[in-house]
Amino acid sequence: MADRGDILIGIDAGTSVIKAVAFDLTGRQLASSAVLNRYDEGEDGSATQPMLRTWTDCAEALRGLGDKIENLAARTLALAVTGQGDGTWLVGAGDEPVANAWLWLDARSAPTVRKLAAGDNERARFEATGTGLNTCQQGSQLAHIAAHHPELLARAEAALHCKDWLYLNLTGVRATDPSEACFTFGNFRTRAYDDTVIAALGLEDYRHLLPEIVDGTKTTQSLTAAAASQTGLLEGTPVSLGYVDMAMTGLGAGVHTGDPAAAASTVGSTGVHMRAVTPDEVVLNAEGTGYVIALPAPDMVTQVQTNMAATLNIDWWLDVAADIAGEFGTSPKRSDLVGHIDGWLSRSDPGAILYHPYISAGERGPFVNPDARAGFIGLSSGHRFADLMRAVVEGLGMAARDCYAAMGAMPGELRLTGGAARSKAFRGIISAAVGAPVRICRREETGAAGAAMMAAVAQGVYGSMDDCVAEWVTPLLEIPEKPDQALTETYVALYPSYKLTREALIPVWDGMAKDRPRNRRVDASATPLDTTMTDEQKDETR
Repeated sequence: MADRGDILIGIDAGTSVIKAVAFDLTGRQLASSAVLNRYDEGEDGSATQPMLRTWTDCAEALRGLGDKIENLAARTLALAVTGQGDGTWLVGAGDEPVANAWLWLDARSAPTVRKLAAGDNERARFEATGTGLNTCQQGSQLAHIAAHHPELLARAEAALHCKDWLYLNLTGVRATDPSEACFTFGNFRTRAYDDTVIAALGLEDYRHLLPEIVDGTKTTQSLTAAAASQTGLLEGTPVSLGYVDMAMTGLGAGVHTGDPAAAASTVGSTGVHMRAVTPDEVVLNAEGTGYVIALPAPDMVTQVQTNMAATLNIDWWLDVAADIAGEFGTSPKRSDLVGHIDGWLSRSDPGAILYHPYISAGERGPFVNPDARAGFIGLSSGHRFADLMRAVVEGLGMAARDCYAAMGAMPGELRLTGGAARSKAFRGIISAAVGAPVRICRREETGAAGAAMMAAVAQGVYGSMDDCVAEWVTPLLEIPEKPDQALTETYVALYPSYKLTREALIPVWDGMAKDRPRNRRVDASATPLDTTMTDEQKDETR
């Protein structure tokens, strides 16, 4: 490009919302444009998305950004793309979709996952990838497709992820990034595909479907003429392939700022808990759960545990309150009740009731059990609504502690994003639960910012990712809020009972699961993970 632009664009393709966000070269957000990106569910556990529609939605978001910023095309120095992780986006001849994409929500591969998890090579696969096997992942899904729908793989030429598919449409290049490539098919230490992992998945015959691995801070491709026509940007604009959205969100939220004791949690519909470490510092738990995800920084990865439902538990309890009120002629909305949460918390005693926050049916971190269910323990006749509200919120704090315990020592500082972070009372509870000060990140669009930061480094705006973090992230972290010492001691004493009871409940959950087909009404809420999320929440967490 003849003139150096002054804008970087980050694309964040969430499960149901695609956002295009413009930043100046110092990281200040200028404008954003969002387009709803629908997905379809089936009774067989399928969750799919038309690939062509996802691309056209992305192009529409970019055009919408152009409507908000004058002369955007000429001012754009570069763009980068991240998106929802896991899933399987197959392309064939002429880069055409083979079928609708299988999303990370798709549960059809569950039987294959159980079979693979019992295999002799499962532990070796886990120790290479650092990532627990589950139905979300492309490896599991490809193994299931190979066994049950081989005709799809016969027509496929490449197996991509969401962001890879958008990158292909932007640049005409089939590629993936080190994060998704390695937590699914590779080794987080080498950032390369691993033969042991591929063999453990039974996918030796399909290795040719795995695309080249590229690092978007070092390698860019040019926007094609066709993509320029559809997006309103200029042909030849450099495009970086970002890392998976969890890594980009963590980067934008402050998971890696040079403080080895810091960690980052996003508490939205899902709770995502991560810490930045070197590969040698990774702690692989005995249960074989979690993720190890490469960061776009030399010799740095994020270790991640995700509890399946976070604020969904609060939403459920508020809906119970609204239902009761409705019986008496009033109809408060959930949003009307949110403002009362801090007051309810102030009128209740800490640690009086245990609550396990598995309300979305099942859990995936730090243990994997699709039959896990939420529940209160320790109720007495003196407890009232406010006490149960506190128990629900404290359950999220205990879940965060549970996740960090599976990754080693508790963090020395917690950077907090997501809807729950807006509540001072919630911040106090999660701070005490993990025993660390919390800091809020003022960044609005952390995922898109993380992607744009990769473009900034690729274009030489910054000499390194650490230099970029110092200007884009660190100044946006609020003053640390220290945990209350008495509350911390309460939760330190409470956590062993939380863990002991969730382990003891396994046979109870197993027994209830056997009867569940005869009790459809109870299981009606057991929809796949994000079906009750708002679009904003989905974008925060995926």
